[in-house]
Amino acid sequence: MAGLQLLAGPSALSQIRRHGLRPELFSQLLAASGGPKFLGLANLDKYLFSEFFNARQQPLHTLGASSGAWRLACLPQTDSNGAYDRLVEAYIGQAYQGRPRPTEVATKVKSIVSHLLGANGAAALMRHPKIHHHVVVCRARHLNRHPQPSLLLAGLLIAAVTNAIHRPWLAHSFDRVLVSPAGVNYPPFNRVADLPTTQTHYDQANLEQVLLATGSIPLVLAGVDAIKALPPGRYFDGGITDYHFKLDLGAATGLTLYPHFYPHMSPGWFDKSLPWRRHAKAFDRALVLAPTPEFTAKLPLGKLPDRTDFKHLDTATRQRYWQQAVAQSQQLADEFDQAIRRPDIAVTPLF
Repeated sequence: MAGLQLLAGPSALSQIRRHGLRPELFSQLLAASGGPKFLGLANLDKYLFSEFFNARQQPLHTLGASSGAWRLACLPQTDSNGAYDRLVEAYIGQAYQGRPRPTEVATKVKSIVSHLLGANGAAALMRHPKIHHHVVVCRARHLNRHPQPSLLLAGLLIAAVTNAIHRPWLAHSFDRVLVSPAGVNYPPFNRVADLPTTQTHYDQANLEQVLLATGSIPLVLAGVDAIKALPPGRYFDGGITDYHFKLDLGAATGLTLYPHFYPHMSPGWFDKSLPWRRHAKAFDRALVLAPTPEFTAKLPLGKLPDRTDFKHLDTATRQRYWQQAVAQSQQLADEFDQAIRRPDIAVTPLF
């Protein structure tokens, strides 16, 4: 049973068929928002970090939102696999009694961020000569800034309705803020036409706050206020504007590698229930790595881990299920390793 799909946009497919699947073809690496879904890709991520990009000589720009930003924050660390293992351990180790308050979840998530960074992770992200990690956060506007849950809920409903009518209207509710390492600017990530984008920078002093903010789901976590060097305001999950991304990467020097949960993309969080917003054509110059339906069906409960597991499973059952999903993701890593060694790489057109 094949577990991994290799799906390439037309331009990427042409280059891969001409040059083979070589790491130097890629100048961007993306990781989407999706909460615990990343656990089903964990060993594929680790393979990419420690093997595929291990001898990287050219700059590699990474972009993530929410848990995707946490995954990619492991890559520039001295021991990327050790950092990823810390992330997985802390993420699976979350435990709550009953329905937790947003402040309680925020405390747990802050611990996850601290755990994945360890003692030297922030410094590693700042000083890595080749890998530059960019993070999407969302600055709340109008009612979405309010700490009162009822007013925040009203703001989110307005955002959902206006976004469904016309995606650019989401900018009335949330600003996209792209946070890059100090001294690094990367136009292919901030030249986006769908929503206004502000670019700013992180350093060792504010990185932990930025990573906490990008995973702060409204109503689930308290937002993050007053992040140093960012425009004043309350910040939430980067997946609100960029759930699976919709970026014009035509100006990038190389291709984009995108280990993803599905063979399709929904631009923002409010678009995931709108099938007409699903898209792939923005990824003409991308290779998407996605689990096959057959692989997903063989995971516990027949799906990737998701946040509903907190509601429907007791803590011990959920943790066993998530650990099993991590273990089964080794198949994806093994199949990618086999694919790059074949002279006739099996790559399917993305669209």
